[in-house]
Amino acid sequence: MARPEVLTRLKEAESDADDIIAEAKEAREQRISEARETAEDIRQEAEEEAAELKEERLSEAREEIQKEKERILEEGEAEREALLATAAENEDDAVTFALDRFTEAVHAQT
Repeated sequence: MARPEVLTRLKEAESDADDIIAEAKEAREQRISEARETAEDIRQEAEEEAAELKEERLSEAREEIQKEKERILEEGEAEREALLATAAENEDDAVTFALDRFTEAVHAQT
């Protein structure tokens, strides 16, 4: 093969190699870009799922707190009613006791 022909073929091979390298770099950059987009999508989806889970758990906790509040209020109301009933039962005895003490105190002074 003649020298000019060899040089031409070498230049063509170098040009082909440069094209292959450029295509490979472009493909690599494209894959990296796609991977970054996929990673961002996954991150965003994970954040959304976490926010939904947080809201769900907060809602459940609020419901539990509300139930507990209602239970405590019901117990308090029942206890209040029992105390009022006991107080009503003892009212006559308390009045009689107070009048007797008052009468004794008045008689003790005279």
